[in-house]
Amino acid sequence: MRILVVNPNTTVSMTEKAAEAARLVAAAGTQIVAATAAMGPASIEGHYDGALALPGLLAAIRDGEAAGAEAAVIACFDDTGLDAARSLASIPVLGLCESALVTAGFLAQRFTVVTTLERSRVLLENLTRHYGFGGRAKVRAADIPVLDLEKEGSGALDKLRHQIERALAEDGAEAIVLGCAGMADLVHELQSIYRVPVVDGVSAAVKQAEALIAQRLTTSKRGSYAAPLAKPYSGVLSDFAPSTAA
Repeated sequence: MRILVVNPNTTVSMTEKAAEAARLVAAAGTQIVAATAAMGPASIEGHYDGALALPGLLAAIRDGEAAGAEAAVIACFDDTGLDAARSLASIPVLGLCESALVTAGFLAQRFTVVTTLERSRVLLENLTRHYGFGGRAKVRAADIPVLDLEKEGSGALDKLRHQIERALAEDGAEAIVLGCAGMADLVHELQSIYRVPVVDGVSAAVKQAEALIAQRLTTSKRGSYAAPLAKPYSGVLSDFAPSTAA
């Protein structure tokens, strides 16, 4: 199996962290190929960053599929560009939020997603409702800029632990979901400390991607995820113009 893990921001160290988390859980014989968006923001924190990350993300998925990837994982917990990527690609495309929520739902009735900033909390609350987990999942923000997860001495881990402890004490959380790909390297440490399931979206998405490949399942091209219609695109987006009709 060949799974593409795409970081839709341009920070290479975050790509490497996501790739390492993916390889730790990948089955023998699964090849993890990591890609960093060639254009866009250094981190994705809210709707504006997410919108401007799309061209780089879609180009990476297009190129990865052409190079032989059998599934793709978008390594951002906002599920940035997920619907667009599913329309573009013929291979399965998985998002971290959807994959993590489904995995947590197997393990606990109530769980809390702990993410980075307040603007991301609102976005993820919308996603939990969209994916059908609004009645089971709460979302907390730890007031951590995404790039601080890469900085020693930033206090990011202490802030994250504080919100996890509040989730366990106040939310009745039975499991914790880490709401940022940049937290992937913390999952085992936190699970050991708190003795509850701690779900990382990268790991969850990779295992679900393997299952889809093994079942020879691909994204439906009937209706919502039909290939985009051929038409001209202008300016810097001209290279993204669909070349064939659905």
